[in-house]
Amino acid sequence: MIENMSKGLNHRHPHIAYLSVGSNLGHKLENCRSGIAALTHSTDIRLIDQSSIYRTDPVDYRDQDWFVNYVVKIETDLDPLSLLKFLKSIEHAAGRVRPAIRFGPRILDLDIILYDDAVLDESTLTIPHPRMHKRRFVLKPICDIDPDIKHPVLQQTMSFLLENLGEAEQGITEYK
Repeated sequence: MIENMSKGLNHRHPHIAYLSVGSNLGHKLENCRSGIAALTHSTDIRLIDQSSIYRTDPVDYRDQDWFVNYVVKIETDLDPLSLLKFLKSIEHAAGRVRPAIRFGPRILDLDIILYDDAVLDESTLTIPHPRMHKRRFVLKPICDIDPDIKHPVLQQTMSFLLENLGEAEQGITEYK
């Protein structure tokens, strides 16, 4: 079901999206950088901003190596489902295969976190990302870019969500 269609998905103007970028296999940082390079090679996508880069502990499935994570803010002419399809093609080209373990290791992970102020609930895509408000590795980087942006469902700022996340939720340090 798609909500906020008239507000969030106007096809006449470029859209603003926030994407989470991550890797915990191989050359983690290079995997992420290559993914963003492929993303911005498209004429339908322009990089607007990027957060700091973080080293983060795994969440949910903890028996795996640490991640490199960050967030990019893009402007795009693609609708959400076309953007998702493009992101999945970049992951596939990087060598990502869907693991047998949910939340398991991945060579490249590109997720749509926010898309304008849209609320979308499709079988293949949910916007805003359904677990973003529980993920320090998403909230901290978004706050680097725009701490005052509001979650379109919870109607709380990213800084509020980050400040109210439990301390034991996830380890995160700036990547050096």
